[in-house]
Formats: sequence, C-alpha cells, structure tokens
Amino acid sequence: MLVVVTGAGGQLGQALVEELRCSHQVVALDHRALDITWPDAEERLAALQPACVVHTAAWTDVDGCARDPQRAFQANVMGTRAVALACRRADARMMYISTNEVFDGIQKEPYREDSIPGPVNAYGASKLAGERATRELVRRAFIVRTSWVYGPGGRNFPAKVLELSHSRPELSMVADEIATPTYTPDLAAAIVRLLAVDRPGIYHLTNQGSCSRYDYARAVLDLAGFPAYPLKPIPAADFQRASRPPLRTALDNRNAASLGISLRPWREALAAFLSIGRPP
Repeated sequence: MLVVVTGAGGQLGQALVEELRCSHQVVALDHRALDITWPDAEERLAALQPACVVHTAAWTDVDGCARDPQRAFQANVMGTRAVALACRRADARMMYISTNEVFDGIQKEPYREDSIPGPVNAYGASKLAGERATRELVRRAFIVRTSWVYGPGGRNFPAKVLELSHSRPELSMVADEIATPTYTPDLAAAIVRLLAVDRPGIYHLTNQGSCSRYDYARAVLDLAGFPAYPLKPIPAADFQRASRPPLRTALDNRNAASLGISLRPWREALAAFLSIGRPP
C-alpha cells in the first residue's frame, strides 16, 4: 500500500516513516517537499494517488498559536482541509493526528473518545476544526488524539529539561497540568497497527498512565542520573505564557485497546528514550 506521510521531518513523522517502511511503500513529505498551506498542496498530494495519508503536519507551537490564531487556522484547518480534499479525490484513507488539547481539562477522569471536546486555546480550537474537516470530507477517516509527544530527531520536553538543568541551579515545573508523555516509536507502531485493522473512527493513543509536568521533569532527571537536582513544583497560574493550557487532559485509550492495541507505561518508554546513545 502506498502511504504518504505529511510532516515527515518532525519527531512523529520520522518514527512513522521508519515503522511504515517495514510493510508499505512510503512517500515521506517534509515541510520542504510539501507545505500544506501552499495553494497547490491539494493537487500535489492527490497526484501521488496514495492509498492512505497519515497527516502529522501541523503548527504545534501552542503559544505561537495563541499569539497568531490566524496562522494557526491557516495551517491546522485550511492545510488539513487541503489534505482531506486530496484524499477524497484519490479515494484514500486519511489519518489525522490530533491532540489532547481539544478538551477543556476540567474533568478529573481521563477523556474518552466520545467525550465532548471544548478547547480553551487557539491551538486546541484549530486542531478540533481540523478533526471536523477530516471527518466531513474523507469517507474513511481516522482521528488519532495523542499528548506530550517526544522522541528522537527533534527538540522535546526531556531534552529541554536536561539542557536547562546544565545551565541553571534550579528549575520550576508546573504541578497541576496533567497528561501523558507519549514516545514516538511507540505511537508510530500503534498507528501502523491501527491502519492494518482498518476501522475508521476516533482513537486515543498515548503511553499508559498520566503525570504532571513536574512529575515528568522529575522522572527525566532521575532516569538521566540526576536525582539530586532541585526541582520546584509551581501552579500553572504562576507560569506566565501566551496560551492557556487545559489542566487535566489524560486520555482514555479504550477504542484502540478494544482492538488489542496499547502502548507501554510512560515511565518505561521514557527510560528507553533516555538510554539511547548512552554507554551501556
């Protein structure tokens, strides 16, 4: 099957291309090969005649989206609409990678696939609109929501924590924003399995469990060999940023689990990530 991956230069895109190449013909389109906001993006993508498009390309700078919601709309809604129209022309399946930030973060329990979205920031609103465009335009549409993605080949939260810990005597981390760190190789493997099952719908795919930003940073430092490094818990209200993040957005992955698809616990995945490139 010919699978096209948009955003192939990103952390998830790179992991997907590697995983898909084991069983499919893959066309990897990074930002230079296909900017989904180009006027002819739909024509370029449809001309490839894909059987499936895994659409990871997006503007994921949450604070940037808050400062420039028009750009967020152009990339995450209109860009996604172009991809969806191309899939409709090619009669291709489309898998749209979405986010936990489509939810408001108010409820204490993890959000299910049938929970009602209610984004509280421009990024979440643009991604939810992208979900709706995908479902309206593509006959066989998959929506995959995930959270706090990290992996090889890009800047991410664990790398940033370790970088800052080398230059600052202490770090402060938000203790009341809760979700799940998700490791790109694990997510990519689950996505490929989901494509093989071929049951369109909405799916939540994250590593198992949940944690706060503070817990996440503490685990990074501990697993990297810095258990004594001082880390201060603070409330989200004390952390100044352009966007307002939803506070509790752990996802319940029940739809994929019903198909036998699940990811390992988040701490186990983080340990695997931090072991890459370190001496045995």
